[in-house]
Amino acid sequence: RIQILFEEMQLRYLKTLVPPQDGQAKVTAFAWSPNNAKLAAVTTDNVVVMFDDQGEKRDKFSTKPGDPSAKRPYQIKGLAFSPDSTKLAVAQTDCIIFVYKIGEEWGDKKTICNKFVQECPVTCMVWPQDQQTFIVGLINGKIRVCNIRNNKSQHLYGSESGVVSLALSPSNKAVVSGHLDGTILRYVFDETGSGMTHGLVVRHSCAPYALAWGTTIVAAGCDKRIVMYSVEGRITMQYDYSKDNDEKEFTVAISNPSGHSVVLGSFNRLRLFNWEPRSSNWEETTPKNIPNLYTITALSWKKDGSRLICGSLCGSVDLFDCCLKRTIYKNKFEMTYVGLSQVIVKSLQSGTRVVVKSHYAYQIHMVNIMGDDQYVVAYTTDTLLLGDLKSFRISEIPWSESGGNEKFFFKHPNCCMIFNAGELTLVEYGTNDILGSVRTEFMTKRLTSVRINDRKLKGADDNKKIAYCVDLKTIAIVDLVFGVTLATISHDSKIDWVDLNETSRKLLFRDKKLKLYLFDIESQQKTTLLGYCSFVQWIPSSDVCVAQSRNNLCVWYNIDSPDKITMVTIKGDIEAVERIDGKTEVVVNEGITSINYTLDEGLIEFGTAIDDKDYSRAVQYLESLELTPETETMWNSLSQLSLQSRKLHIAERCFAALGNVSRVRYLRSIRKIIEEGGDDFRVQAKLAILDKQFRVAEAIYLEQGWIDEAMEMYQSLHMWEEALRVAENKNHPELETLRRNYFTWLTNTNQEEKAGEVLERNSDYMGALQMYMRAGLPAKAARVAMDHQNIMNQYDVIDNITTQLLKGGMYERAGELYEKIQRYQNALEFYRKGKVFRRAVELARQAFPGEVVDIEEEWGDYLTSQQQNDDAVDHFIEAGKYIKAVEAAIHSRQWSKALQIIETQDSPEALKFYPIIADYHAHIGELRDAERLYDKGGRPEKAVEMYITNCEWDAAYKIAQTCMKPEEIALLFISHAQELEKKGMYKDSERLYVTISEPDLAINMYKKLKRYDSMIRLVSSYHSDLLVDTHLHLGKELETEGQYRLAESHYVEGGDWKSAVNMYRLVDKWDDAFRVAKQHGGANAAKQVAFIWGKTLGGESAIRLLQKLGFLMQCIDFAAESGAFQYAFDLAKHHSAQHKIPELHLKQAMYLEDEGKFKLAEEAFIRAKKPKEAVLMYVHCQDWDAAQRVAEVHDPESVSDILVGQARVAFESREYQKAETFLLRAQRPELAIQYYKECGKWEDALRLAREYLPNKLNALQEEFESSQLTHSGHGGEGNDNLLNAANKLVSHGDYSRAIETYLRITYDDVNDHKVLQEVLKKALQLAIKFVPNQVNSVGHTVAQRLSDMKAYEASAEAFLVTERYKEAIDMFIACERWDRAKTVARELAPMFEEYVEKLYVDTLKKSGKAEALADVDVIAALDMLASKGQWKKVMQRAEEEGPEVLKKYVAMYAASLIQEDAPTKALQVLAKFGVSDNPASFNIYRRLCHDLFLSESFSSVTAYKTWASLRDVLTQLTEQIPGNSEFNAYRIVTHLLAVRTSCDGNSQLAEVGVKCAVALLRYTNYLLPDKAFFEAGSTCRQQGWDNMAFVFFNRFLDICDAIEDGTTSMLDHSDFKETDVPHDVALPSDFSISIEEREAAKEWVLAVSMDQGIQQQLNTDERGCYEASLYNHVNKSTAPMCILTGYPVIRNEVGFKGGQVANKDDWNTYVMVRRVSHSIECQDVLQYLQRFAGAPSNPTYSFE
Repeated sequence: RIQILFEEMQLRYLKTLVPPQDGQAKVTAFAWSPNNAKLAAVTTDNVVVMFDDQGEKRDKFSTKPGDPSAKRPYQIKGLAFSPDSTKLAVAQTDCIIFVYKIGEEWGDKKTICNKFVQECPVTCMVWPQDQQTFIVGLINGKIRVCNIRNNKSQHLYGSESGVVSLALSPSNKAVVSGHLDGTILRYVFDETGSGMTHGLVVRHSCAPYALAWGTTIVAAGCDKRIVMYSVEGRITMQYDYSKDNDEKEFTVAISNPSGHSVVLGSFNRLRLFNWEPRSSNWEETTPKNIPNLYTITALSWKKDGSRLICGSLCGSVDLFDCCLKRTIYKNKFEMTYVGLSQVIVKSLQSGTRVVVKSHYAYQIHMVNIMGDDQYVVAYTTDTLLLGDLKSFRISEIPWSESGGNEKFFFKHPNCCMIFNAGELTLVEYGTNDILGSVRTEFMTKRLTSVRINDRKLKGADDNKKIAYCVDLKTIAIVDLVFGVTLATISHDSKIDWVDLNETSRKLLFRDKKLKLYLFDIESQQKTTLLGYCSFVQWIPSSDVCVAQSRNNLCVWYNIDSPDKITMVTIKGDIEAVERIDGKTEVVVNEGITSINYTLDEGLIEFGTAIDDKDYSRAVQYLESLELTPETETMWNSLSQLSLQSRKLHIAERCFAALGNVSRVRYLRSIRKIIEEGGDDFRVQAKLAILDKQFRVAEAIYLEQGWIDEAMEMYQSLHMWEEALRVAENKNHPELETLRRNYFTWLTNTNQEEKAGEVLERNSDYMGALQMYMRAGLPAKAARVAMDHQNIMNQYDVIDNITTQLLKGGMYERAGELYEKIQRYQNALEFYRKGKVFRRAVELARQAFPGEVVDIEEEWGDYLTSQQQNDDAVDHFIEAGKYIKAVEAAIHSRQWSKALQIIETQDSPEALKFYPIIADYHAHIGELRDAERLYDKGGRPEKAVEMYITNCEWDAAYKIAQTCMKPEEIALLFISHAQELEKKGMYKDSERLYVTISEPDLAINMYKKLKRYDSMIRLVSSYHSDLLVDTHLHLGKELETEGQYRLAESHYVEGGDWKSAVNMYRLVDKWDDAFRVAKQHGGANAAKQVAFIWGKTLGGESAIRLLQKLGFLMQCIDFAAESGAFQYAFDLAKHHSAQHKIPELHLKQAMYLEDEGKFKLAEEAFIRAKKPKEAVLMYVHCQDWDAAQRVAEVHDPESVSDILVGQARVAFESREYQKAETFLLRAQRPELAIQYYKECGKWEDALRLAREYLPNKLNALQEEFESSQLTHSGHGGEGNDNLLNAANKLVSHGDYSRAIETYLRITYDDVNDHKVLQEVLKKALQLAIKFVPNQVNSVGHTVAQRLSDMKAYEASAEAFLVTERYKEAIDMFIACERWDRAKTVARELAPMFEEYVEKLYVDTLKKSGKAEALADVDVIAALDMLASKGQWKKVMQRAEEEGPEVLKKYVAMYAASLIQEDAPTKALQVLAKFGVSDNPASFNIYRRLCHDLFLSESFSSVTAYKTWASLRDVLTQLTEQIPGNSEFNAYRIVTHLLAVRTSCDGNSQLAEVGVKCAVALLRYTNYLLPDKAFFEAGSTCRQQGWDNMAFVFFNRFLDICDAIEDGTTSMLDHSDFKETDVPHDVALPSDFSISIEEREAAKEWVLAVSMDQGIQQQLNTDERGCYEASLYNHVNKSTAPMCILTGYPVIRNEVGFKGGQVANKDDWNTYVMVRRVSHSIECQDVLQYLQRFAGAPSNPTYSFE
């Protein structure tokens, strides 16, 4: 929102509608129409001109005088529009007011519809809104009211002084009048609640020509004073302009519609006053001065407050824009605040305008546009305004401040729903009252249905109802008109969707199980309509319902008969139901295209006709339809409604259609009576008979004296007793005949019972007995016999009765008969058979005392079977059956009696009752007695549970130690501690955790609660080694939450104060960062923080800060050490640090030198006045030119040092001449001589000495001769003359002859091959050194002779000298110096490199030296070993050669093992040596997974190592090739298999294992599908998930059939529709499940398929989806997968640092069981998850 204009009301000139005249042409009156569309203006020419809302002239008409014959001039003093804007009242000074009908459109004919003649001229007029009367003021001081309905006017009130002005209150409920004598009078139209009365308000200082009523009454006149009066007449404010010579008298005043602004007109000026709510005062704005306007004679404010029209004495009409501010909302709407309580909302696209106004004058402080830009919501201080921008309906309701938390829902076209703090409020647009409020927490479109007069019911003015969910299992239906609850529906499942029909008589709702129900509000009956309902909707403007169940389109054309359903098979999903132009279609999406299914419009219209009670139209529709079960129901409904409405011809037609001929004839007879003009009472009686209201018909007949007709009616209906009743009541003479006829009819119709009753009443007992026996009623016959002794003496009759009684099972009556005739044995037998034990006991005590005990026990057993255990106790005691007595006493809750009986018994069988009685004592709080009884009964663990339940932990733990294993104690106490934790009893929970030595759980509890003090207390007590880590962990969490002080304390406690400093630094809290660093890190740390702090500030701010902290110098040094030299120079600009600038330059130069930036370093050295350092830098890097340049310019003394350095480098490079030149330039010949001596170049040394140092020549010559003598003696005494001669020639420098002499020496001369070799080598050396032109010949000779001597290596060296590389290589090969041969080939003769390699490899291969071959050709060597099956050596060598080679041979090794059918060993190889990301190896991994899936168990814990190892291998592979979905899927599969097998044998993890097995079905395109479904079905069956097991086993059997057929074309995937279980999967070539297991699965499926309690459906969760599906077909989203079970995570998640999540309940169960059971497999799973997904975001304190 962009604010672009004002903060207070301003007047902005828009345009002039009528230009001023040259002379006087006074504008006498204005009027704006209430609909803001028209403006009427009139001047002294008495012509009314009409303008539109934009100020364009559209129409005009002339007024007429009251008496045309009088021809006297008149003036119009007032104009006023009627509330509907179609009439205009014109008040004239010729004592009349005309009301013109101007119409709604421009150009409509103008006619006078009312005229009101007055006794004197009219001076002013106002017309209150929403009234059919207007008020005028007369010159004689009277105020009259004119009624346009009866065309009469009457006196309202008056004064002795003429009326000069009138003003309405902002509410239009009162009016004030100003009079010539200054009095201001008030009249109130409606005093209710206003607090105002009629009468004098105040007497103003002058005649109030300018009078307005805004927030207060404003009056002004010719005294140039503006006075504001309260409604009681008290002056609140005044403005006196009497001393202002520029101000003239005030002539007119007007208030804006909201009353918050008032404008007063005077000469050339408009004064505007705005009401300020906060100070409750009027504030004047800058006056609007308009030169040459002259006196302002008329003002009028547009009803929406946006325009002000001004008229002057010269006839000008000017239009002004008025607003407090104007804003643009989302570039779609312009909002103009024309008052504190009024805003105009204008659509920039369509130009439509809506006025939003507070009816209570509250200030509007916020306006929003919502609901697809159709609805406006505005807030005031105490109310809320809501409106529909299309229908222009605005509502204002009381609304307290809610902090903006309310949510608005605009789905209903007639009302808005507001949800706030659990309360749903409904507001009907256009109504200023809250329609209704209900409490609910479920405000969604699916769970709330509102109907506001969508289709009105006959006889009901308003039909406004709401259906909503009180909770997810309860629906309430409320009548919003009367505020009563019509129905409350409790359901056993969570509700997913509700919807009322348009008449609000029926409610459809669906639950999470996708079952659809219908609720009839009138009958309060709930009916199940459909199962698996995926779509449902009412058809608009009807009571027809459309739904979808699987592939069926279901339509209920008559919802009153829910069993009558029309079904159509479809192939897709219903998208919508459309009803357009009398045609209803269901749109079905069939994938690529959408198909429209047309519904029967006749059947739809039938329901509408019934609701409208247009039965003839209903018949017309039904006649066009064939007779089907649906239409038959409709005919039946129409017949009943027609009868109720007395439309007999329609009812007759209905029964005819139904084939009910009898009713048709009956109705036709009734119609015949009506047509013949028969009595109406006969018709009424017959209709009552038709409706089976016989008593009503009887009353009608008897009322008319038609007794015989009433009796005949009953007789025709065979209701003889009713006929007799009428005859007896009326003393009918034919009563006896009627009775005889009744008896005859009874006997003829075989009603012997009734006949017997008649005979018994007539004292014919024997006849009655016979009738009863014929009727098969021996009990009644026995009663008659026992009442009459004469019959009892007839034993044959008694035996006959008894036989019939026994056949009917009436043993008691038979026993009574036999007891009556003293046949006690038979009587006792019948009593016992009839379970009449009381009479049996009484008879036995009298006749058979020995059988009393047996009968008592039998009696007790019977009472127990009838759940009358209380009575059975005493009978068991009487029978001596004490165990039974105890059981009965317990069942009847007679605990004391049961305990008394037990304590008298020594039987071990009685011990089992002690725990049961103990449960009772525990329940009533008698814990010690309960403990005693548990102990007696051998169930101490129950006492443990009891004490835990009652929070007596010590007692519980004490007993538990005596009777439970440690892991059982831990599991029990942990579960109870978690319950206490949920209840907020944290201390007790901690106490339990600590008691069982599980402080980690208590620590984790406090961590979740963020009670860190308690958490640290426990960590310090039980994990002191982890205290530092805990502090640091908490510090990071608190830092993330923004709790920096607490985070600091934990960082410091954890010894990581640097993290605290960094935390403060990141949030720009440098003071705290400096404080922490100084306090805990000392001066050096404080210096670093100050340095960074200053660096962030920069410039003078940094200098001032560091100066203040006393770290300026240190920070300069630190900046230099850190390489931040610019920052250091900036700091050094301070006058106290300028002496450090040279030092900084030096440090910068040294830094640049280290960085290799020598040019910059040179400049820095020079700025530091250290040029010698620059010279040394260049000397060091041998950049002599640069060194020379710097030295010559800045340090000439260093030039000689440069030359010496160059010379030293040249000597090292054997560039002797160059080195000598440098030293001579440096005037250092002695150094050159020294270098020559060291190199053995004595001749050059002697030469330099002769030339430059002759004084040292003799000494140098002596040194040279001494050196030569020493070298000449090395030959030894055994040399012959040739050798001596050669040596002498060398000493004399005759090198050529010396060489020749050496070459002439043979073995015979020296007798030593080594000496001869040395001689030959020396000859070659002399040639190389002194006779270069002979090197080739000498070298070749020496090489050949050495080769002949088999000194191949020496010969090779000689060949190298002569550059004969091929011969040298051959010599090296001959002596097996392959390394030298390779070096020569590589460095000197590359063309022979391949030659050497080939010979070398051939040699190694021939010799079988694989290890040596590996040094040359590793691949060849490894291939050699692999072909021999020596895989151990292959792996060892491949490891040495690096990962790439290793990966290749690992893959080969694994492939070899897989071919040998040893996939487990292949897995071990991959686990040991790792996997390769080479795509060529992927098939190996696929084959390995397939073989293991086929061979290994999916559930046994023995297979865990295999799956865990394969999981780790695949994890390594996916890390190398991220993004590969196939192997990531394999990894997930093996992980779930590992988790599944880790749960084997542990009942507490059974559900986790089942979930893993079910989740694996998502990956059947990677697994073996038959094995996966078999395992899933088996685990679900073991867990008791029979529905799921049934589905999975069915799928398993289908897959087996497909494997057998070799095709998947017949596989039905409907059970897994809208799940993520794959449809198209590859079938294995053979079964992976044995024939026995397949047959067992088939037998189980067949067995349970007959069980009605098992349904072939998958379990669903709260999303309404298959519980194991990650994909949500309802909202097309995908849930994250639990990394433990593979199930979707919907809520209650545990997050991991790697971004993964797990279901909290499953995770906690798994972790807790691992703690208790110490399972190695579970521990391995958790360790893997920690490596793969990171630690949980809320870790426990195991730290394992």
